[in-house]
Amino acid sequence: MNSSAQTMVLKTVADTLAFGRFLGQIAQPGDVICLDGDLGAGKTTLTQAIASGLEVPPEEYVTSPSFAILHEYQGRMPLYHMDFYRLSDASEIADLGLDEYFSLSGLTVLEWCQRASGLVPPSRLSLTLIIGPDDSRLVVCDPDIGSWQGRPLLKIPGLSID
Repeated sequence: MNSSAQTMVLKTVADTLAFGRFLGQIAQPGDVICLDGDLGAGKTTLTQAIASGLEVPPEEYVTSPSFAILHEYQGRMPLYHMDFYRLSDASEIADLGLDEYFSLSGLTVLEWCQRASGLVPPSRLSLTLIIGPDDSRLVVCDPDIGSWQGRPLLKIPGLSID
């Protein structure tokens, strides 16, 4: 983890949705967001909110790509939502050519990102979601290096974050 990593507590699902929408609003073409955390930690819920921030139409319901591995959605820029849960390591991801999406002009959101170790570009936002008490989520935000470092990740309008 990078020394610029910060931790926040999202107390409710509404907080998680506000955070995700904000990420979608500030995302730029070519960005990568890595989501890690246990099953049920909220990775897909956060991705649904990111899609909302990208202006993906509500009728394009964002679902977990656990079995399909990749879902694409069109908003103000494309959203490439990948889930590597069923893959064992980076060689499978490379064999499928999924690493090519990391350099396209959309936003790539990766669930179970640690399985793509060595393939994911260093300029990314890494988010680790941890289930807390009372359905809260502890989120460790690590902008690693690159364009995410200069963005106000913890200054979300209308949201008070611990």
